[in-house]
Amino acid sequence: MADKAKGGFSTAFAVSGYMTCSALMLLVNKLAVFYLPLPSVVLLCQLVTSAATMWIVGKLDIAEVDKLEMNKVKRFYIVPFAFLATIFANIKILQHANVETFIVFRVSTPLIISLLEYKYLGRELPSRRSWLCLFFLLIGGISYVAFDKFFSVDAYFWVVIWYAVFTFDQVYIKHIVDAVPMTTWGRVYYTNLIASVPLLFVLILTGEFNFLREFEWERNSVLALGVSCVMGTAIAWFAFEARRAISAAYFTVIGNTCKVLTVLLNHFMWEYHATPGGIASLMICLVAAYFYKQAPKRSHGLPN
Repeated sequence: MADKAKGGFSTAFAVSGYMTCSALMLLVNKLAVFYLPLPSVVLLCQLVTSAATMWIVGKLDIAEVDKLEMNKVKRFYIVPFAFLATIFANIKILQHANVETFIVFRVSTPLIISLLEYKYLGRELPSRRSWLCLFFLLIGGISYVAFDKFFSVDAYFWVVIWYAVFTFDQVYIKHIVDAVPMTTWGRVYYTNLIASVPLLFVLILTGEFNFLREFEWERNSVLALGVSCVMGTAIAWFAFEARRAISAAYFTVIGNTCKVLTVLLNHFMWEYHATPGGIASLMICLVAAYFYKQAPKRSHGLPN
């Protein structure tokens, strides 16, 4: 009984921590790329900070952090690349579109992830109630696009790229978390350290390295970057801890439900918002995502 209670508290702590970070991270990144319009630099600083923090935690014996082992790297390396592609597309969206544009596409992802879980992770198909919720997610997304006065071809191009990578990321990372025995601290360390290497080349290829040398740093830019690095480390840990405890689809839905707070905060911070009709469409998506119920595990295994 004590172990069950402890496990329940651990899951609740991970989920609540992830929800808080998820609600705030979008706005923090928006501020970061506003004051420092170099998304690759922002992301690289976040990755290096997270990896360095995990390394220090391990060296000080604060927690168990898996050491770099080639066998684990071979099994784990796709995770940081998928993570890197998702986050980079995320930041590119925030560069070219309002926050709501990103959110509405994110809340429609459980539709695809539920099917992928059925195909690859051994779960049942969604119930009738959940299918209805997924239908309203789709309707809300379509109506939002119709109302969105800040339509941007570049932004929606990055949304499509992000959407494909994100759905793969959610399902594959859950598979790896279940299949490769590592601590949460170790997963954060591996992901951020490995992902930072190719990002160095991206920074050079995009020309951001040259812009960085000429960039005039101000207090707001330093503060925004520093906060984004702290938040990046926190969300990385909470995300892996939550992935360990719950299913991929439920993890995605939880991330979506906290976006109401993001929308409310966004209205107090920026001028570039969705229209009232767009906000109503967004709320439909969020309510539908909240009432979605994850499908149980199948007793007869994967489909043929």
